[in-house]
Amino acid sequence: MNIENMEAFVYIHHYGSFNKAAEILFLSQPSVTARIQSLERELGCKLFERLGRQIILTEEGRRFLPYAQQMLQVLQKGKQRIQTVRTTPEELTIGCTLSVSNYVIPELLPRLKQQYPHTNVKLVTATTDQLVSRLLGKELDIAFVRKMLHPSIRTVSSYEDPISLYVYRDHPFATEQPTSIAALEQQKLVFFECGSLDWLRIHRVFETMESPPEIAFQVDQAETAKKLVLQQAGIAFLPGLSVHEEVKAGLLVRIHLPEIESISLQTSLVTLKEQPAHMTAAMAELLRDLDYFRSQRQSNPSMAQPAAITG
Repeated sequence: MNIENMEAFVYIHHYGSFNKAAEILFLSQPSVTARIQSLERELGCKLFERLGRQIILTEEGRRFLPYAQQMLQVLQKGKQRIQTVRTTPEELTIGCTLSVSNYVIPELLPRLKQQYPHTNVKLVTATTDQLVSRLLGKELDIAFVRKMLHPSIRTVSSYEDPISLYVYRDHPFATEQPTSIAALEQQKLVFFECGSLDWLRIHRVFETMESPPEIAFQVDQAETAKKLVLQQAGIAFLPGLSVHEEVKAGLLVRIHLPEIESISLQTSLVTLKEQPAHMTAAMAELLRDLDYFRSQRQSNPSMAQPAAITG
């Protein structure tokens, strides 16, 4: 079956005009008409009919359309794949969680591209379970995931991101910092719930209080929680990476509470054990050099420092 005939068929349907399809395909209208007639002879049916000035699909045309579209899409993907192999010395597919995509990747990828200018990067954002599944299926080269163990996966590097209480700059805590979590009893809280065991520890701390804070908003994205705090809708426990820029700008203030000082989120850079380690090792080094981790090492060498791991 002639692919050019199907291309003409799909374009006529899309634009509702033989003339427009001919213009897009750089053909004359008689040539486009000839292609449709050839396709109709091959299929043994009429594909279009006229309704006044309109060109519409026949019942047979409607049935055939999705298959024609799919064939064109497959052909286009094949062409792109060939072109990629010809022009791209290397392609790297990176998987990451949403927080890594928001707060690490925008600084990391330009540095990676500078070091490997001929490597093109494809980014996939998903949950840890989905990323591990795709890594095992060899759909990803490397991935940033929550802490995990798997016999086929090697952890190349990991970092801990401390969770702290953050308030907007005009909040009373910004000038008179509380010394205990008991001070939160009368506060409205924006609670970012990411499903981690570390967050459950915060809930358990609340259970020790006579009057726990009011959870006014419970959200599943750090970015949403942060914006609610900036709008003074409440205060929130957030990972340091998510508010790094706002703290530097003085828009948010970190509150030190001894009850949660040890709580943090751990993220690991992983790859399959059978994969070469040079690219992941390079990414681990770049990760250590990001602004956030440099500042954390200066203020607290034991936290938020990406560490190399073997095995």
